[in-house]
Amino acid sequence: MTARFQVLDSCQTSLGVLMLRRRWDPAVDREVYEIKLDDEFLMSSLFTVAEIELAHLALAGLPEAPVDVLVGGLGLGYTAMAVLAHPNVRSLLVVDALPEVIEWHQRGLIPAGAVVTADSRCELVHGDFFAMLRSPAGFDLGVPGRLFHAVVVDIDHSPRHLLHPGNADFYQAAGLRRVADRLHPGGVFALWSNDPPDEEFTAVLGQVFVDVEAKIVNFRNPLQDRESANTVYLATKAATDC
Repeated sequence: MTARFQVLDSCQTSLGVLMLRRRWDPAVDREVYEIKLDDEFLMSSLFTVAEIELAHLALAGLPEAPVDVLVGGLGLGYTAMAVLAHPNVRSLLVVDALPEVIEWHQRGLIPAGAVVTADSRCELVHGDFFAMLRSPAGFDLGVPGRLFHAVVVDIDHSPRHLLHPGNADFYQAAGLRRVADRLHPGGVFALWSNDPPDEEFTAVLGQVFVDVEAKIVNFRNPLQDRESANTVYLATKAATDC
């Protein structure tokens, strides 16, 4: 690549100017893919440890039997790829609010696209995850009453730092109950956060789920030459006799 920065695509969206770019980073001696919204970095392939661990932690407690997974937020595809790496995954539904991001994967502009679009278990859907969750049939997609063994979400920066204020109700008890309604008994809800563990949010999770925990995922930050951390919240829907 002759230029240090290469804009692979850029477009105006309802949220602002969305840009996919690729650059050479001498600190890690490799190409880095980044998605920006206006002047804000949404994600970077420099920092994928927590996104990958998000999927592995969500699936770790599930049985070996075939499982169905819902992921909110496609991004650079690392969480989706990590889900598909588990052989017991029967189906993966990935919902993203930006059709451009899905198209980038389908066009092969993002490296993970070759994996997620070629796997017959994976379905990419354009939609507002939060709005679909509010709709009783939002995730059915031709399968009435569709349930999942894991719901994995990586959309907002954290339960307090939102991409849009309309997402706020998701992080309250009523919104989390809608998540539980989409899970099989014993199913797992997993949430990525860029902030340290939030005791108030963990307490709200405990109103709806059992076995609630906030796991800190550490990783090296080559830009700042230090260790950084994200949080993965895990919560399980109580088992029933049904």
